[in-house]
Amino acid sequence: MAALTDKVAVVTGASRGIGRGIALELAKRGASVIVNYNASASTANEVVEEIKSLNGEATAVQADVSTEDGANALIKAAVDTYGKIDILINNAGTTRDNVIMIMKPEDFDAVIQSNLRSTWLCSKAAVRSMMRKRYGRIVNLTSISGVRGQAGQTNYSASKAGIIGLTKALAKEVGARGITVNAVAPGFVLTDLTKDLPQDLVDQMMPLIPLGKWASIEDIAFAVAFLASDEAAMITGEVLTVDGGMSA
Repeated sequence: MAALTDKVAVVTGASRGIGRGIALELAKRGASVIVNYNASASTANEVVEEIKSLNGEATAVQADVSTEDGANALIKAAVDTYGKIDILINNAGTTRDNVIMIMKPEDFDAVIQSNLRSTWLCSKAAVRSMMRKRYGRIVNLTSISGVRGQAGQTNYSASKAGIIGLTKALAKEVGARGITVNAVAPGFVLTDLTKDLPQDLVDQMMPLIPLGKWASIEDIAFAVAFLASDEAAMITGEVLTVDGGMSA
């Protein structure tokens, strides 16, 4: 288990789902965690309390990271609270799926802003601090939809593909300052939002996965924690797919 002792991590969209799982995993490995949320204060505080029950350190911070003010305030809160930021996990995002002929322009814009713009804004804010101490780990959550596309998700697939391009470009910009930038691309993940999908839909998806099962939240969190660790110091600009072989 790669240790993150004495590291300070910011996880956006950490009040539930994959973000929550990542926050818990980083805390278990010794990181102090800023649990970012936009609207779900109660669930974010539950994550903080769970981390503290494990003898970890965490603070919930409200910020709409799709706005410049929100992203800047979040990173400032981390530095003000813990004195630095070592790790940024860009996880916040949303979906508004529909076929292109029916999808409204505002639904396209909303997904790009929530997923791609937030990643750029938070990275920009964090890099300022990381460059001064010549150390940092940025891990962006993309998706298999950004790698291979998905019908009915032109907005979401575009946002996640954009995150891949952002990851590779930023890795080249900041590598000389000791900062690595990588992405994790989950495939089908078992969460509270997906566990109640109709069985016929699940049956259609399963043959696409060579390993024959969906990823767990923990599978994604383990991959993120590795890329956030010093063991991954020579890995940057990469996309790690955690999809059971779908993209192989």
